[in-house]
Amino acid sequence: MRNRFYQLQQQFKKPKVIIITAISVGLLLWFAFCLPNPLFRSPTSFVIDDENGQLLGASIAADGQWRFPHNDSVPEKFKQCIIAFEDKRFEHHPGFDALAFGRAIFQNFKQGRVTSGGSTLTMQVMRLATRHKRTVWNKIGEIFMALRLELGYSKPEILAMYASNAPFGSNVIGLDAAAWRYFGRGPEKLSWGEMAALAVLPNSPSLVHPGKNRQILQRKRNLLLNRLYKQGTIDSTAAKLAEFEPVPEKPVALPQFAPHLLQRFKADYKTNKQGDTRITTTIKTTLQQQVAGILEQHHQVLKANDINNIAAVVLDVETGATLAYAGNISHPEDPEMESDVDVIGAPRSPGSTLKPLLYAAMLHDGLILPNSLIPDVPTQIAGYHPENFDLGYDGAVPASNALSRSLNVPAVKMLQQYKYERFYDVLKKAGVTTLKQPADHYGLSLILGGGENTLWELTGLYANMARVLNHYPKYKGQYDAADYHHPVYTLQPKEEPTLEKNGLLDAGSLYYTLQAMEEVMRPGEEMLWQQFSSTQRIAWKTGTSFGFRDGWAIGVTPKYVVGVWVGNTDGEGRPGLTGINTAAPALFEIFRLLPATRNWFAMPMGEMAKIAVCRESGYRAGQYCNNTVEQYVPKSGLKAAACPWHRLVHLSPDEQYQVTGNCELPENMHNKSWFVLPPSMEYYYKTKNYQYHVLPPFKPDCGEADYGNPMELIYPKENAKIYVPLEADGTRGRVIFNAAHRQPGIKIFWHLDDKYMGETSTFHQLALNPTAGKHKITLVDSEGNTISSSFVVLDKE
Repeated sequence: MRNRFYQLQQQFKKPKVIIITAISVGLLLWFAFCLPNPLFRSPTSFVIDDENGQLLGASIAADGQWRFPHNDSVPEKFKQCIIAFEDKRFEHHPGFDALAFGRAIFQNFKQGRVTSGGSTLTMQVMRLATRHKRTVWNKIGEIFMALRLELGYSKPEILAMYASNAPFGSNVIGLDAAAWRYFGRGPEKLSWGEMAALAVLPNSPSLVHPGKNRQILQRKRNLLLNRLYKQGTIDSTAAKLAEFEPVPEKPVALPQFAPHLLQRFKADYKTNKQGDTRITTTIKTTLQQQVAGILEQHHQVLKANDINNIAAVVLDVETGATLAYAGNISHPEDPEMESDVDVIGAPRSPGSTLKPLLYAAMLHDGLILPNSLIPDVPTQIAGYHPENFDLGYDGAVPASNALSRSLNVPAVKMLQQYKYERFYDVLKKAGVTTLKQPADHYGLSLILGGGENTLWELTGLYANMARVLNHYPKYKGQYDAADYHHPVYTLQPKEEPTLEKNGLLDAGSLYYTLQAMEEVMRPGEEMLWQQFSSTQRIAWKTGTSFGFRDGWAIGVTPKYVVGVWVGNTDGEGRPGLTGINTAAPALFEIFRLLPATRNWFAMPMGEMAKIAVCRESGYRAGQYCNNTVEQYVPKSGLKAAACPWHRLVHLSPDEQYQVTGNCELPENMHNKSWFVLPPSMEYYYKTKNYQYHVLPPFKPDCGEADYGNPMELIYPKENAKIYVPLEADGTRGRVIFNAAHRQPGIKIFWHLDDKYMGETSTFHQLALNPTAGKHKITLVDSEGNTISSSFVVLDKE
């Protein structure tokens, strides 16, 4: 045995043996690693399917080919056709068919030219993968690579590689692309005649081309159908009927039901560089087409006012899945429409659409109750002068009513109280990514559209609110931070919630927010919609950006969220371009497409507390609030401030005057609780609320009042900066100064920089034209009460 081992050692030391061994090892290594990695490197088309796997749209690949991504599934009809036509022993050979190869050599020798290649489907896969020229040596290489391919992959996998990469004429690669380009359907829906026509194309794609040489294509197809009949794959009737089917004439256009979603997918893919270039989306094709139709109808009306663009998105609340995605109208023939721009993902000024988030945040922090009165008076804060859309003022308005009416001044007053820095942080935590500047850059204008948001994120924010509220009973009063997420357009794996005791916004605050949003008067329906039980309950909000550039409308139900944007992609503003006029009508038409239900969000009783609320002020009832109502409010309302506007007043026996101990004996006084607003709020409030009673004046002989100054300067406020525009003749115009006094008919004497300017009574407004620079306005009433305010007139706007 030892001698034998020694002899073998000597043998291997011989040069000839060493060379043979090295070559053998090298060949084995080459064989093991001869396959390209990856097998196919060609770019593929971006393809999106709807929720049922039906084609929504596709784009041509980077190399100009229609090449859909690899598909593991091969229809049985194609399998039978291609094996019968190209490689009848495919299921049995190891990648190389010696019989077919020998027959091909004999035929080529007999004809004196190449008439048959003898390549198996496996060998053709390798030729497609390597793109080698057709030479003898490359053919030999293909044989060995085919053998190696068969060792590493199953027959179905190899057939799928062929189906996905074979040429089908023109610039069409792969069975999926061919089926759609030539027949306008997926391959699984093709007939025997259609599938047979496709099966013969890869054999000579340059010669047999749909639209050209149709007789050759038809003859080759019919020969294949006859072969399928003879081998028993189809019966004679099926074969005859298939022969009568026409062959395709020319490629057809692919569906483009969601072109802007296809754009988004391509952009997202290029950012992440992961996954397949074909996805199954959550889009419902029928709904997608209906939404696009509604947008087109509204566009026909809007374009008369030079409003060119409109977009809409529909989301499922539970998952955030996108059910319809219409990023713009579809008018590629008119470049001025810029319909290729996907507005759903474009940052735009959101107008008033963030107001519900502020209302919910203030409820959550106990700063207001649902109907707390918010000041609505002329306001100027550090040079910022917000105005309501109707340019009017209510003096004071319930917070819920301020939200449903989308009043700007109360919103700014609320943000001033809440602090814009804190609200900025809430928006960031809720998922807003478009606020690129620090909070100070936006300031109080943040609540009126001073920042930028996208329809995608805004609609997602409303879905988040509804989702948290829906999940509150399901999670037994706890919260999942993952409920705040962006919308999605592909199915996402369901993850177990990570529950916490507290959420970003509690369910009680969200409930009252959506309640307030439901009270908005719908366009064209006034309040009649509430009388029809079949009409959906919808919480909704509109928004209009500064300069009438953007109109928004977003609506939410327990199941769906719809967002609509209207405007011009170039930012041009148009008269009448408001959310209520342009976006809201389309919003409600889209909601009519969705399953109607009267179900509404359940009140989250675990987040509620029942307290006494002052009817007049909406605040937590204080010591002097007699007219109260027991009301459920978010638990945070327990720490809300007590009513600041009820106080005890001392009246004369006939209650015609206020009195003090200086003019009336205590036992004769009538002590009464009175709802008293500050003079500037009262000035506007009393004109719109007949039930408000102004305090009676003090009895003449009672001396100085001890309840504060009855006079207030409405405009300008202390340290205000104002600009007085020049008139046509170049002179400085006039500014209307405005004041309020609690006592009707009293005279006020006006002084500018200690110089008497005039007097007013009843309506305290005076037009003045101060020069540029610092000034001081002083008001003195006929009872000696005095107020002053410093302001600056700017030389330039």
